Amino acid sequence: MIIGGSASQDLAAHVAEELNDDLCYVETKKFPDGERYLRVDGNIDEEVTVIQSTGYPQDENLMELLFLIANLKDLGAKKVRVVVPYMGYARQEKRFHDGEAVSAKIVANLIQAAGADEFITFNIHEKCVLDFFDIPTTNISAMGAIAEYIDKKIDEKPLIVAPDKGAYPFAQEIAGILECECTYLSKVRLGPDKVETRIVDVEGSSDETVNVDSVKDKKAFIIDDIIATGGTIVNAVKILKEYGAKSVDVCCVHPILVNGATMRIYSAGANSVISTNSLSADSSRVSLAKSIANVLRD
Repeated sequence: MIIGGSASQDLAAHVAEELNDDLCYVETKKFPDGERYLRVDGNIDEEVTVIQSTGYPQDENLMELLFLIANLKDLGAKKVRVVVPYMGYARQEKRFHDGEAVSAKIVANLIQAAGADEFITFNIHEKCVLDFFDIPTTNISAMGAIAEYIDKKIDEKPLIVAPDKGAYPFAQEIAGILECECTYLSKVRLGPDKVETRIVDVEGSSDETVNVDSVKDKKAFIIDDIIATGGTIVNAVKILKEYGAKSVDVCCVHPILVNGATMRIYSAGANSVISTNSLSADSSRVSLAKSIANVLRD
């Protein structure tokens, strides 16, 4: 049985369709004072999968997820798998300053305390967050789904570009699937007050030199796990255009896209902004349903 929270109902419906499983309806509403009401409509199977992202509004979606898990256990479910395509609060995995709340750990503890028996997510920003769980966890990569989308979109070999070295493994994963070239952008300090972002010649020397020929007349796809304000992506789009890329498309797993990020990316020269449906956004064109179904089958 598949149950979708209000943040992921469309995704849950597609997962149920992939698995030919029952999709259980959940009624949710707010009382006049802002408190949340939740009712599961139907008989509950012994094994249930809940799908609910905890993006904006994070507190509401998280509270709904906790209500769902605890309610299902109280209604007789023996095993509750929890699929959180995007886990809110996961970027505070440690104390950066004295006195800070380690929100990722607190959220993990809450999900477990509610009764979750297994936790599944996509491309969590810091893998150490999964260590906060004492239940089985799975961190699925969305790169296969993104690669499939790119492959269907164009009829030539693209250039996959990571906006920084941290995202380079994502670019390598997609390039490996598509059997194409990949690279990343690196900030190089030229002096005390001057920093330049360069395209790394990963096939050449290790001194991070510019490889203009690897970009010129190529259809470039920038890939990252999360795009929030989009500042790094805007910079990457401009550089690729300067070096003669035929087109630049931007892809990410989790489209937070705040403070006019999408508009700024387009204004920089991007052809499109593409994301998965881990969060609901205008850019959500890559479905995670098959990826989730494959893990649930196992």
